[in-house]
Amino acid sequence: MKSSGSNALVCVAGAQPEYGAVTPGHVIQWPRDEGSHPRFRTEWWYLTGWLESETGQTFGFQVTFFRHRPGFDEHNPSRFAARQLLFAHASLSDPRMGKLLRAEKVARAGFGLAEAREGSLDVHIDDWRLRRAADGPISAQLAAERFRFDLQFASTQPPLLHGRERYSQKTPDPDAASYYYSLPQLQAQGRIWVDGEAHAVRGLAWLDHEWFSDILDASAQGWDWTGLNLDDGSALMALRMRNAQGEPYWAAATLRDAQGVIRTFGPREVHWQVLRRWRSPRTGIRYPVEVRVQVGGRTLHLRPLMDDQENDARASTGIIYWEGAMRALDASGRAIGRGYLELTGYGERIRL
Repeated sequence: MKSSGSNALVCVAGAQPEYGAVTPGHVIQWPRDEGSHPRFRTEWWYLTGWLESETGQTFGFQVTFFRHRPGFDEHNPSRFAARQLLFAHASLSDPRMGKLLRAEKVARAGFGLAEAREGSLDVHIDDWRLRRAADGPISAQLAAERFRFDLQFASTQPPLLHGRERYSQKTPDPDAASYYYSLPQLQAQGRIWVDGEAHAVRGLAWLDHEWFSDILDASAQGWDWTGLNLDDGSALMALRMRNAQGEPYWAAATLRDAQGVIRTFGPREVHWQVLRRWRSPRTGIRYPVEVRVQVGGRTLHLRPLMDDQENDARASTGIIYWEGAMRALDASGRAIGRGYLELTGYGERIRL
């Protein structure tokens, strides 16, 4: 049973929890909604971007925090009850290495060791942290075995909302949807360490924040997603859902052009074409790492910084996916921007 309104709850018979429902018309407010939304089943803060060192070396990076409400034993008064779980993924794409450097963490929220704060952007697991200082930049700090990040991100544009009616539909079923916004064209600076070698870096980044209780229906196998910071100051997000046969059955896109005009595109206006596939030597999964994306009348060719950007996160979120730094080219082959491509559900059906 579902009640109406932007604060609706999904009520399931028996001992199942009541999850927050995504409904049209909800108004996202900042900075409040940069924080956690624990009534909803799943939430993520997804930070990706390109960095360049003072010596001209190029890197791609990813920092992602996931919050999940498992929905079991919620009335247990124990402080040890797992009411909220937190996961984190971090990766570095360094062409000198030839494959992704990656790390992951998982923890129960609580005890000061792991938390996703409500009302402001502040999420951490141990010493891995993503937060926004009061009226200031976003910062990301973490240390893994082979790499370390200490980065700051300054907004240059207002948040970019995705979807129609203030919510982002993900399949033909309108109940499979999220509240979703991005912060594109973030100015990045700071330091990274790769195998102990320090690099002062600058670049551009993209932050996605999304929360929901269900974005998949019975037909969904996985999705392809891209977020692109284009050189003229515009920003493009495009996605498609695929079914078990690998065929697209839903798509959407949002474009904010150089003049700040925002346009939302529906399934019939977004098309993906696979140009080249790469097979992982570890998992045997074949990913479409080079693609052509058509949004409205605009066509972009996406080419990876390197092929091996597979992220095996089975030790935390239980999935294997490809998340990679991409160059965006126009029809003539001219470089016009940079961003990231995410490919899920190629080894097996995506599970959230």
